[in-house]
Amino acid sequence: MAVNRDDTTMKEEYLCLGLMSGTSLDGVDLCLARFRPGSWEDFEIVEAETRGYPDSWRARLKGAFEASGGDSEELVQLHEDYGTYLGKLVKSFLSDRGVDGVDLIASHGHTVHHRPDLGLTRQVGSGKAICEETGVTVVSNFREQDVKLGGQGAPLVPIGDELLFKGYEVCLNLGGIANLSFSSEGKRLAFDIVPVNLVLNHYAVSKLGLPYDDGGSTAREGDLVPALLDVLNALEFYDKALGPKSLGYEFVVDTIFPLLENSGVSSTADVLRTFTEHAACQIAKTLKGTGKSRVLVTGGGAYNTFLVERIRTLSGFDEVCVPDPEIVEFKEALIFGLLGVLRLEGINNCLSSVTGAQRDHCSGDLHQK
Repeated sequence: MAVNRDDTTMKEEYLCLGLMSGTSLDGVDLCLARFRPGSWEDFEIVEAETRGYPDSWRARLKGAFEASGGDSEELVQLHEDYGTYLGKLVKSFLSDRGVDGVDLIASHGHTVHHRPDLGLTRQVGSGKAICEETGVTVVSNFREQDVKLGGQGAPLVPIGDELLFKGYEVCLNLGGIANLSFSSEGKRLAFDIVPVNLVLNHYAVSKLGLPYDDGGSTAREGDLVPALLDVLNALEFYDKALGPKSLGYEFVVDTIFPLLENSGVSSTADVLRTFTEHAACQIAKTLKGTGKSRVLVTGGGAYNTFLVERIRTLSGFDEVCVPDPEIVEFKEALIFGLLGVLRLEGINNCLSSVTGAQRDHCSGDLHQK
């Protein structure tokens, strides 16, 4: 447990706005929350909203993945422009709700490159630009320091799972990529498991003309293709049952999409059915490997009732719990707000047991007016 500072030195309460943009490119999650140091589980979500991306920004962020080099002129400009965009988004969000001021903005940014094996991770969205636009203290760039310390730079939410959601043994996030965290022998462990919404939403958009497969209804109607399922389940990434390990958009583009597109399966429903089964298989296998059974499920995939049903069935766990929509949709933004508060207080917010870094550390770039 990395909280290593006397709680009596802290402010009694922080009002913090957490910002999160995930790999699925749905939009920016904004979560305004109160945190009470020393009683972290007594947090309060004050306001929360997802602001969808206009087509121009969705295309620009998606295209950044293919930009050449981590410091190309195009990426540098995107970093600044996106920071300014986030700053304007924050001002609009707070103004709409009549909020005069906050103590802190904690911004994850948007990941455009994640190759920790090469010592590289890049999240665009300049914290300095957000600070200049809003006049509020900003913490950003949470992942880079961890990679420099030999870690995966992901996942970063486990310390939030530990502090905020003590009533659950496992926290499972079904986002663009599924990941989980749990405690074992006094340490928090966490890692990525399998792509989920990155793949399912891609097929819903490109083949069905829908933003997502609502409730997994199309997948439910499809037929399972055993040969394709076997190939997916045999991918090398899944050989390592427990972490630290992480996935990025690169894995989906370089491995998953070519495999699905060259599989000879022409029915979109069958592809969705088979990939849903693959995701459920990998998640269930991992859950059983933790030795834990009370599971909190969040992220957009928590609304995929077919996927959640398959996870329950394949894991044999009855307590796979989907909480209130506010927690489902904004848990990551909430926790990045917490990470920002921990950074401001000088408390370790990255756990080496999770990321594989050389040591626990306090990460994030601090920007103040």
